[in-house]
Amino acid sequence: MTPLEFDRDHLWHPYTNVAKPGPVHLVKEAEGIWLTLDDGARVIDAMSSWWCMIHGHRHPQIVQAMHDQLDRLPHVMFGGLTHDPAVELGKRLIAMLPDALDRVFYCDSGSVSVEVAMKMAVQYQMAMGRTGRSGFATIRGGYHGDTWKAMSVCDPVNGMHGLFRGALGIEHFLPRPLVQLGQDWPEDPAQNGVAEMDALLSEQADHLAAVILEPVVQGAGGMYFYHPHYLAELRKRCDQHGILLIFDEIATGFGRTGKAFALEYAGVVPDIICLGKALTGGHISFAATVATKAVAYGIGESEAGVFMHGPTFMGNPLACAAACASLDLLADGAWQTRVALIEAQMRQELEPARAFDGVADVRVLGAIGVIQMKDWVDPSIAHAKARDTGVYLRPFAYNIYTMPPFITGPQDLSRITSAMLDLAREA
Repeated sequence: MTPLEFDRDHLWHPYTNVAKPGPVHLVKEAEGIWLTLDDGARVIDAMSSWWCMIHGHRHPQIVQAMHDQLDRLPHVMFGGLTHDPAVELGKRLIAMLPDALDRVFYCDSGSVSVEVAMKMAVQYQMAMGRTGRSGFATIRGGYHGDTWKAMSVCDPVNGMHGLFRGALGIEHFLPRPLVQLGQDWPEDPAQNGVAEMDALLSEQADHLAAVILEPVVQGAGGMYFYHPHYLAELRKRCDQHGILLIFDEIATGFGRTGKAFALEYAGVVPDIICLGKALTGGHISFAATVATKAVAYGIGESEAGVFMHGPTFMGNPLACAAACASLDLLADGAWQTRVALIEAQMRQELEPARAFDGVADVRVLGAIGVIQMKDWVDPSIAHAKARDTGVYLRPFAYNIYTMPPFITGPQDLSRITSAMLDLAREA
C-alpha cells in the first residue's frame, strides 16, 4: 500500500468525507515559499499553510532556535514551573501589544485561545457579581474555531458550523458591518450599524459577558473587510454596559493586514486578545490569550480564586522558543515594506478579475488577496491545477484567495495572482 493509498483509506483530513475523500498531494519537503511533492514537482504555498507561515517554511533562524531548545528542554509542565523561553516570549508579546494588554495565558491552538478568552470573560463577570452574564454577542460572518464554545460564536446560518446550531448554546448575533473598509463612514446610526448594536447591547447587557469578533478582517467566514470605526463605536458601548470586548486576531495578528495587529486600524484596545497561527512563524502549534490587568485581577476575586484552565502543553518551551525567533524576525520592521509591496502588486494584478463574468468582488489588504465569485468554488479544481501552475491554492466557499508568505518576491507573487485569475476564469 502506497502512502497515498493509506492516507485515502485511513487518515481523516479537515472538512472531508472519509467515504469519499478528496485528492491530496504528498509533500516530501518544504523550504521558503515552496512545497516539494513526491514526484519532485514544486508548488508555491500561496496559503502560507493556512495563513501561519509568514516567514516561509523551515526558516533557518526559527529551525535553529527549535533545535537548540530541543537539546535543552523540549517540554515541562507549566504548573508551578516556568522557563526562560516562556518569560522571554511574554516580554516580546507585551512589548508589541498595546500597554493595557499585559497578562499572557499560553494555549495550544487558536481555537483553544478563543475558548480561554470566553472562559475568562464569564469568570470575570461572575467575580464582579454579575452572575447572569454568561452569554456572548458577535457579528455575522465571523469564524472563531472548531471547538465547542468557539463554534457558538461562528455564523450559525452561513458559517461552517450551522449543522450544530441546535446543539450549541444560543448566542446573540449582530448583522455583519455594512460599511466596508475604504468606504466613507456614514454618521446615520441606521446606515452604519450602530443602531442595531445599541439595541442589542442595551437589551442584553445583563446577560452578556463579552462581545467577540475579528477586527477589520473576517477570515474563514468570507474574507470580508469592514470599516474600523465600527470597532471604535463598539468599544464605547461595551464600556457603557460593562461588557468585555474580545478581539480574535488569530488570523490577522503579526503583520498579515499590513499592521502588526488589525486593532491598530481602529486605535481600539480590547480587554482580551486571542493570538495564534503566525505566532511561531507556523513552525509549531501555539497560541496565546492576553488580557488586561483589570480582567486578570478581577478573575482572581472570583469564587474559585484562580482562573480555571490549564492545558497539558501550556507554555511548551519548544513552541515558546520558536515564537521568540519568529518575533525576532519581525522586530526590525522590514516585514512592513515587504507586505506593502505585496499589497500594491496584488491590487494591480488582481484588478482585471473585476471584469470577469463570474466575479462578484476583488479585495486586497496587506498580504491578503481575494477574488470573490458569484458561485461556489470547487477547491478540487484548484487542487488539480497546482502542478501545472506551480501554485497551491485552496479556495473556500465563494472565495479564491491567497495569504502568501511575507518573503514572496514579485516574480513568484505574479505566479500566484496569475493562477488566481486563471481559476476565476474557469470557476
